Amino acid sequence: TGSSDPYCIVKIDDEAIIRTATVWKTLSPFWGEEYEVQLQPGFHSISIYVMDEDALSRDDVIGKVCITRDMLAEHPKGYSGWVSLSEVDPDEEVQGEIHLRVEVLASQGSRRLRCSVLEAR
Repeated sequence: TGSSDPYCIVKIDDEAIIRTATVWKTLSPFWGEEYEVQLQPGFHSISIYVMDEDALSRDDVIGKVCITRDMLAEHPKGYSGWVSLSEVDPDEEVQGEIHLRVEVLASQGSRRLRCSVLEAR
């Protein structure tokens, strides 16, 4: 139909912790959602999967973005910008990118992650 019903799933070390709202019938969704989660000291990566909701069958994976612990260390004040989606299935072509803002917040010996899933195209 030329459009998708996208939403995102955020995983920390392959454990799903967040699901955004679905934005219906668009190829340029805007979420503007913001979440804060407690990061375990030994976490390895944060993955954001962009999905296409399908009422009649299993939801399709459009692509994903992976933010590693090393990437966060390279940007201690955080990162904001467009990140290209990578494929989940090597047989599927992926086009698109997601606009993220990621910050690591440290206070009183704990670290929290603030991840803003802004929009995609």
